[in-house]
Amino acid sequence: MSLEVVLLVGAAIVVTAVMVAKLGDRIGLPALLLFLGLGIVLQVTTPQLDLTDAGLAHDLGFAALVLILAEGGLSTSWDEIKPAILPAVLLASGGVILGIVLMGLFGWAVLGLPLAVAVLLGAVMAPTDSAAVFSVLRHVPLPSKIRSILEGESGLNDAPSVLLAIAATNLAMGRTEIDLGLAWTAVIILGELVGGIALGAGLGWLGVRLLRGLALPASGLYPLASLGWAVLAYGLGGLAHVSGFAAVYVCAVVLGNGKLPHRHATRSFVEGIGWIAQIGLFVMLGLLSDVGRITGREVVVAVAAGVFLTVVVRPITVWVCTAGVGLNNREKVFLSWGGLRGAVPIILATIPMAAGLRGSDYIFDLVFVAVIILTVLNGPTLPWVARKLGLVGEADQLDIEVAPLDRSEAVLVQMEVPERSKLHGVAVSELRLPPNVSVSLIIRGDRMFAPHGRDLIRTGDDLLIVTPASLRSQVERRMQLIGRAGRLATWNELGRRRT
Repeated sequence: MSLEVVLLVGAAIVVTAVMVAKLGDRIGLPALLLFLGLGIVLQVTTPQLDLTDAGLAHDLGFAALVLILAEGGLSTSWDEIKPAILPAVLLASGGVILGIVLMGLFGWAVLGLPLAVAVLLGAVMAPTDSAAVFSVLRHVPLPSKIRSILEGESGLNDAPSVLLAIAATNLAMGRTEIDLGLAWTAVIILGELVGGIALGAGLGWLGVRLLRGLALPASGLYPLASLGWAVLAYGLGGLAHVSGFAAVYVCAVVLGNGKLPHRHATRSFVEGIGWIAQIGLFVMLGLLSDVGRITGREVVVAVAAGVFLTVVVRPITVWVCTAGVGLNNREKVFLSWGGLRGAVPIILATIPMAAGLRGSDYIFDLVFVAVIILTVLNGPTLPWVARKLGLVGEADQLDIEVAPLDRSEAVLVQMEVPERSKLHGVAVSELRLPPNVSVSLIIRGDRMFAPHGRDLIRTGDDLLIVTPASLRSQVERRMQLIGRAGRLATWNELGRRRT
């Protein structure tokens, strides 16, 4: 096809996918499932777009996952994810391994698959999907700890899952001995995961130092630099033979919490890139599928595997891996139901196809159907389950944007007052900000004004605060504290410290 046709088709797919996302929001279906359906429709109706190269699909899928992980990391709050690190890591490592064991036994004993193929099926279906988790959970009003556990798990479990899927493929093709090969694979997986986390943290720290010290000529360059630096971590991880997926996610988390200039613009930009990556990923997987070859028996087997994964495997892994980490039973029930599957299992199913494993089409079809069923089952019901379990999210933290002022040691801090914030009703004089710090402007709807001390802050206000650069962190902490505890925040904080 000519360049003009390629651009025309690509633009038409993107515009159609955006319209489909709006439709999915109205009817309560995850947009990612509708993107997958769009790919299937294109595959059936437009043979010219049929994708048959599993190797190409594997590479494009991994590239999209890198962008999705970078977007998820850059928009993740360290204060929220910090208490969730331990359970997230346990679920991303031990949970994946335990899930493979349970699914492998089910596939061998119940589905009648050869043991090696059953292990491969378990390795492909075990991980949760970052694209599904990031896009679905952020529309569900959850406590930050629960959301962060699921996001952290999906961001970290890609790394061991890829290595385990490759090992299981080699096992199914007779290239690996079970005793020595799998034991050595476990050591490699642990080393690569730890190495990827360390590399991502180091590169993230270095990136924050570089970007905070650079005065770029345009604000739009900061989002590009942040995303490019995070993707750089993936490439260096591959060259260093450590987990690139872990590296890009951890690097993005460090960058996103590094108090870089124009953070709001960066989040908006990477959110758009994340949507483009998700649209391309799921439409591509729909093009790769061949719904005409899927038989009724395969659908039955896929349903059985999906139900067993959701009802048995996921709850067992959650209860085992989160024992002793301070979660109550209601939270564990939601974590069990919130382990969303999506693109990652389907992409992993392309590994045996690209390797030329006999019968790999059967594995791909099972995973493809199971993912559709689980997405329809889990995604739309998450808000209902959260309400039934009494899990409601707290007020969001202030949305803070920072821009350096040229030729001065000052910064302009813009913050939006979210719903349920206790900044509502607080007078400007009651903020008790440090000396030389001024609330210079309040934007309220279509009106903007320079406030006086007795003016009250309202929900939805945008506050513009000018502060010396050296006091920026102190101002942000003060405003966050008042947003959580109200005008007497200082006294409340002192009381908590004394007890």
